[in-house]
Amino acid sequence: MLSVVTTPQDLDDRFRAALTALGAPAQRRDLGEPLPGDASLTGAQALALFDAQLTSRLLDLAGRWLRSFGEGYYTIGSAGHEGNAAVAAALRPTDPALLHYRSGAFYCLRAAQAAGGFPAGAPVPDAGAPVPTGEARAARIPDPRTPAAGEVDADADRPDGSPESGELAGDPAAAPAALPLDGPAAPDGAGASDGSGASDGSGASGGAAAPGGAGASDGAGASDGTAAPDGAGAPTSPAEPAGPAAPPAGDGAGAASLPSGAGVAVDTVGAATVGVPDLPLPDPDDAYAEAARDVLRGMVASAAEPIAGGRHKVFGRADLAVIPTTSTIASHLPRAVGLGLALERLRRGGRRADGDSGAAPWPPDAIVVCSFGDASVNHATATAAFNTAGWYDHTGLRIPVLFVCEDNGLGISVRSPRGWVAETLRARPGIRYFAADGTDVAEAYRVAAEAAAWVRRHRRPAVLHLATVRLMGHAGADAETAYRSPAEIAADVARDPLLATARRLVEAGYATGEELLARYDERGWQVRRLAEEVLDEPKLASPVDVVAELAPRRPVRISRAVADAAARAAGPDSGARAEAFGGRLPELAGPLTLAQSINAALADGMLDHPGMAVFGEDVAAKGGVYGVTKGLRDRFGAARVFDTLLDETSILGLALGAGVAGMLPVPEIQYLAYLHNAEDQLRGEAATMRFFSRGAFRNPAVVRVAGLAYQEGFGGHFHNDNSVAVLRDVPGLVIAVPARPDDAAPMLRTCLAAAAVDGAVSVFLEPIALYHTRDLYTEGDGEWLAEYAEPSAWAARHVPIGRARVYGVGSAEDLTIITFGNGVRMSLRAAAALADEGVGSRVVDLRWLAPLPVADIIREASATGRVLVVDETRRSGGVGEGVIAALVDAGYVGTARRVAGLDSFVPLGPAARQVLVSEEAITEGARTLLAR
Repeated sequence: MLSVVTTPQDLDDRFRAALTALGAPAQRRDLGEPLPGDASLTGAQALALFDAQLTSRLLDLAGRWLRSFGEGYYTIGSAGHEGNAAVAAALRPTDPALLHYRSGAFYCLRAAQAAGGFPAGAPVPDAGAPVPTGEARAARIPDPRTPAAGEVDADADRPDGSPESGELAGDPAAAPAALPLDGPAAPDGAGASDGSGASDGSGASGGAAAPGGAGASDGAGASDGTAAPDGAGAPTSPAEPAGPAAPPAGDGAGAASLPSGAGVAVDTVGAATVGVPDLPLPDPDDAYAEAARDVLRGMVASAAEPIAGGRHKVFGRADLAVIPTTSTIASHLPRAVGLGLALERLRRGGRRADGDSGAAPWPPDAIVVCSFGDASVNHATATAAFNTAGWYDHTGLRIPVLFVCEDNGLGISVRSPRGWVAETLRARPGIRYFAADGTDVAEAYRVAAEAAAWVRRHRRPAVLHLATVRLMGHAGADAETAYRSPAEIAADVARDPLLATARRLVEAGYATGEELLARYDERGWQVRRLAEEVLDEPKLASPVDVVAELAPRRPVRISRAVADAAARAAGPDSGARAEAFGGRLPELAGPLTLAQSINAALADGMLDHPGMAVFGEDVAAKGGVYGVTKGLRDRFGAARVFDTLLDETSILGLALGAGVAGMLPVPEIQYLAYLHNAEDQLRGEAATMRFFSRGAFRNPAVVRVAGLAYQEGFGGHFHNDNSVAVLRDVPGLVIAVPARPDDAAPMLRTCLAAAAVDGAVSVFLEPIALYHTRDLYTEGDGEWLAEYAEPSAWAARHVPIGRARVYGVGSAEDLTIITFGNGVRMSLRAAAALADEGVGSRVVDLRWLAPLPVADIIREASATGRVLVVDETRRSGGVGEGVIAALVDAGYVGTARRVAGLDSFVPLGPAARQVLVSEEAITEGARTLLAR
């Protein structure tokens, strides 16, 4: 067994002893009957939740067992958090879920749901029965797995001042009230349906007992909506768990109340005994076993693991709508908000990047669920997500997201101050608050169902605050005794949610302690066998295997996509294109600046990609600080071009969620310096999606960033930032830097095509100082302007990712200058001055900082044997380092020199010239190099 590995609390031994002590109920109850005292669940559903919980617990033990002999690489477990299985049960298996790392039970239950292994709810009362109101209907809990009947009240106003279901006016551990439902009143004692099978507009059905003795089942398996007779097995109050039902009274008196599936045994003297069949042992090939195999494969880094393929231990599977996230600090929450916003947009008629309408990966009434720990409430990304969700709710936009905070009171060893998490979550404007005890599976299910139904109906955000405990420490290496007292640890052990569910099953009459122990042991052997099997599975064994799904590049397909877009723009879409440009096509407008060229390319992109959306600070009404997005909102509407709140983390989070939903987001970060506030959304979230999902999920995006230095009369640190090192360090990220107008449009088309074809994430870094530049050598020469290519020329002028542009000045035989961005213009001017001295130069515009155009670099460097790298970023961590390294790696034997910015922030005003590259510095660097 797995129990050979002891835990800090000897958890396995304690659990086994406790199950044995539970004994047997006074009378057995059929699994199809509602749970006494809380008819939101049947016995069969409670047993299924127990199965998910015990599978998760055994996986935690398996992780430590594997680690004990060096074959397991992950021991952060879910022990104490198994109540999240109830959250999964309260949702639909088609609701996208982004889960934190203590979600083992959620994952197991979601797998059972998807496989049809989670039992149906209690019987629904007669459809003709009156609909209860007030307190009578408050006990009716919808079955969240029932498909919607098309009644999603996304425009419903919030209820009046009365507390919402699950909202606690006092202690968060107190029992929450239930969700009021619309409809006429019904007499006390009627357990009811609204006549349509829908309970609250979410399409979910109810079958729970109502106060006053009402019950969906009358103890005899009947579901006629009438009150159960005294002693028939119905609880007298939903707030108080009922004890075992009384045995049948008298000859035949109990015949009408035999449990469904009960057997009658007649002995040799004719005495009859009513019995309920023993619990069957788990199926060795059921969905829980499949989920366990998934998790175990992640623990041992098996290449057969279904989502990350051995790259990381994550919870994820496309067919379960579980989107992988490696986050431990809530950095996935901004994506969840973006996904919710995108789902609602698609539900209301928006289009995906492929042009399909209503073809989202998830049903139109799906809601997003994302879970996180209590310590993460304090993280900036969580704050950003809550604020953005509330901000949009305040403006009237719908975001159907259920945040689930699993609160065990600790962040590794740091305690969450008592009451802080509840107070913090309650204070979030625009987010409905629900709370439940996560160690009580029935309460957790009831409140989670209410919260999910509320979000699904109103299409508004809510948070479920789930009180949990943490068992077995933070991870295998964590010694809790260093920061927790024995009494504190014992108190958590006493609230073990797995034991609480077992106790509920026995006390309700569904099972004996011995049967549950046998079930636990059988699953334990099954998990042990699976763990041994996955040990022999292959691991990732080569660099090619590891990076295969990092960022696939299919340049032929991208080129074809650009050609297809050109054919559409010149052919069937030409009329719509002319209308969108108001009859003034950009190719007929004369030479354009860099900003104008980008603006026109964005408009063409919007025409060709129906799911494309442009958003950011000031991009809509104002048209961007520099006018780059001017007129786009008027042409394409506020649903596709919109202003966001001032928060870069949320802007990128919106993009990542929209990309997962199938859209093509083009967010704008107003200045490069502002990106550093949120760069982990690119590094830890955007760039990892394909890598950790083997391409099952992707978040295509083209992130436009105004940046770099050399603004005249305006600037300083925030508006003249020249730091791109953090971007170049992100694996798989494409970084484009257009310097010329005639490069900007084709490069943007390439990035959009790469997003659509490969799911690429690109940063389109636009040099602010060149936005409106018109001249190159002399004032009025207009040589920095360029004509916008007509669609028939797009294919011929296509710029592949990672290809440079070369300018020949003079003989072009003496010197190679490698540069990008503002350096292109300065280098061309310097090359012209050198040409007057008889020096021929070739100026190489990298255009792409990642991936670098290495082949072009080597070819052009070898052509002259003298290389001057002009790097407007910093000497340390700048682009020049990568260029020099590429030359060295390729065996370049010529001479090389760098001219780079100083390792300094860019100061305000003329002082900036002291730290930035200048034309004079380029000229002097070239002369020094030529003199060697």
